[in-house]
Amino acid sequence: MNLARRRLQGIFDRLLRAHGPQQWWPGESVFEIMVGAVLTQNTAWRNVARAIDNLRRAEALHPAALLAVHPRRLATYLQPSGYFNVKAKRVRAMTRWLLDAGGTAAITRWPTVRLRAALLAVHGIGPETADDILLYAFNRPVFVIDAYTRRIFSRLGLVSGQEGYETLRAAFEAALPPDAAVYNEYHALIVAHGKDVCRVRPCCETCVLRRGCRYARSGARLSDS
Repeated sequence: MNLARRRLQGIFDRLLRAHGPQQWWPGESVFEIMVGAVLTQNTAWRNVARAIDNLRRAEALHPAALLAVHPRRLATYLQPSGYFNVKAKRVRAMTRWLLDAGGTAAITRWPTVRLRAALLAVHGIGPETADDILLYAFNRPVFVIDAYTRRIFSRLGLVSGQEGYETLRAAFEAALPPDAAVYNEYHALIVAHGKDVCRVRPCCETCVLRRGCRYARSGARLSDS
């Protein structure tokens, strides 16, 4: 891997100029952001927003209120987000853990290492979801790795794209200062660029990163992400 700080900063600057501030993560409370992080697994945010709106109309965007909803009814609220029966179980598991741990006010005081380990022990929460929660709900300097990150940085020739999640996360965190605001904006810009430009079939001619991109220079077109 070749994740030098100067190169990463240059990529960040170009993405910011191209896409503008992203102002992530949408949510009116820590708990809402946590729920959104679970629901966004394998679906587009617009679908998550519809499910969140259902919960808001049902006045179920508070931990105790959500657990009071019958599991089948909760699944219907979450239906727009896809895999709604699975996600209902995952959201309930996270909410039960949160209440057992003393609520958001209590776990906010936990060190990042402890909080991350506890989140990863909750049913249905993997590394990416845990790091979404840490970064966006609790403002912790944890760099989120997703499919867009792998696609963009492997095409740039800075990673192979086959590294394990923890290996990539540690590499980005070692190369960048531990600043949650920067990590927040960087990840959001990566997602915007991956969705709009560096797609599975990319728009290299409009890409602000094309000058340093091995993929664009080669003229290759990948059939997968």
